[in-house]
Amino acid sequence: MTTNQIHSEIKDANLSYMLLAQQMIKDDKVASIFRLGVSEEMADLIAGLTPAQILKMASSNMMLYRFRFDENLLLNMISDCNKDKMMSQAHTTILMTRQPVQALAA
Repeated sequence: MTTNQIHSEIKDANLSYMLLAQQMIKDDKVASIFRLGVSEEMADLIAGLTPAQILKMASSNMMLYRFRFDENLLLNMISDCNKDKMMSQAHTTILMTRQPVQALAA
């Protein structure tokens, strides 16, 4: 992949992420704060972005989102296909609710 192709893929991913995040926040702010791992202030900021602002942000050559599973335990629980999927997701959710949103978003 060339640098231009990578930049184009990043732009597409950023745009998709920002549009999805904004729609999620508008539909259910509380659940979105948890699912996106952002603070309430950041959720309000994202919800208030204009289409032009979203396009400008998406055109960055840096990813606007990051993996927030810094702990191996959480990552392994989500990615382990051998376990009962529903039980694994429930356990992961319980563990994540113990962490402050800012710790997840940082």
